[in-house]
Amino acid sequence: MAIIDVTIPDIGDFDEVAVIELLVKAGDKVRAEQSLITVESDKASMEIPSSHSGVVKELQVKLGDKVKQGSVVLKLETVEGGSIAPAAAPAVAAPVAASAPAVAAPTPVAVSAAAVTSAVAVATPAHQPTAMLSGDLPHASPSVRKFARELGVPLNEVKGSGPKGRISQEDIQFFSRAVMTGETRTQAQASKAPAGDGSGLGLIPWPKVDFAKFGPIERKELGRIQKISGANLLRNAVMIPAVTNHDDADITELEAFRLLTNLEHEKSAKAGINASVKVTMLAFLIKACVSALQKFPQFNSSLDGDALVFKQYWHIGFAADTPNGLMVPVLKDADKKGILQISAEMGELAKKAREGKLSPAEMSGATFTISSLGGIGGRYFTPIINAPEVAILGVCKSQMEPKWNGKEFVPRLMLPLSLAWDHRVIDGAAAARFNAHLGHILADFRRILL
Repeated sequence: MAIIDVTIPDIGDFDEVAVIELLVKAGDKVRAEQSLITVESDKASMEIPSSHSGVVKELQVKLGDKVKQGSVVLKLETVEGGSIAPAAAPAVAAPVAASAPAVAAPTPVAVSAAAVTSAVAVATPAHQPTAMLSGDLPHASPSVRKFARELGVPLNEVKGSGPKGRISQEDIQFFSRAVMTGETRTQAQASKAPAGDGSGLGLIPWPKVDFAKFGPIERKELGRIQKISGANLLRNAVMIPAVTNHDDADITELEAFRLLTNLEHEKSAKAGINASVKVTMLAFLIKACVSALQKFPQFNSSLDGDALVFKQYWHIGFAADTPNGLMVPVLKDADKKGILQISAEMGELAKKAREGKLSPAEMSGATFTISSLGGIGGRYFTPIINAPEVAILGVCKSQMEPKWNGKEFVPRLMLPLSLAWDHRVIDGAAAARFNAHLGHILADFRRILL
């Protein structure tokens, strides 16, 4: 037997978060990765898992306490021979706010850090909460809290209609509608219109149709990620004056180099040398985008009131298609990494995304996003910008086209690019230069050294 401290893991970009629920008590037996407490910031709620299995000896936190990474949650007596390696940080169940179409992993594709951190995977505790909220903390049952997390609703902004301000599921629904439509609770009750009907924008009511009268139907609830990301997508589409520039990049030589690199790696692997990394075109795109972002820093900025924040770091988000929906891992410090390292990290992040094991930190902090349709198809599209970013790059399937070289038409592999940008920050000339610079680098990757 051994007594160990169970601490708060990496919780993303939050300095401190409040303890809003205690899910275990002294004497309880817990298993590895079982939820111990629930913490909440102004953007997210998440349940903190146990790093080991054992018996709770003493809780070190109480309701309302502020905790951060490294804070001790409880003292745990581990079972004999049952010590388990520390669990990973809480897994985020969904990304947020991008129009990014899906891409076949591991050449993934795009979505918002705000939306990413607005929903965290909920583990089902073996015990019901042993304490409820009091004082200034939101008063709601665990099931209502879970429902709020699924919709990305901050409980501390919801006015409860129950006894002593207790928040009900109906309160969460009304709050969600108010955010999306601008309706007051009274208006919502009077109209009984579907959430997100556009009434807050002065539009005519959303049509009510009995689809069953026209033929057989099947009704399915929206998935967890769709519920969470929907409000973010609507906000970004409505509030950002977005414009899209379409262009083509000649990647004939770059694709030949990529195939040659992968072939050499395969030969090395057969020779017993560890060279299992598969280089993807997305890795080259990330590196090329970093070069363009450094040359045109306004594309790596964010609006903050009347000020523009220029970031001195280059974190690139790429959306990955997973069984649970679209998720957006973030490749940190892409400017400091080579193509092989970028490819390796993308593969690891895409794998975590498919398994639902991405942490909040791995889905936040992006300064620019790439949304790739990979080999799926299509020509051009208009991705929705992931606030607070100011631009997003959409990429479709490359195809061979005849191009005039001054003497004759020759076959060239062309990659369609769709750059969507926020017109409050960027103008058309800057967007055209950004795309041109990006195209020049992809056409001759040696330019990235200049």
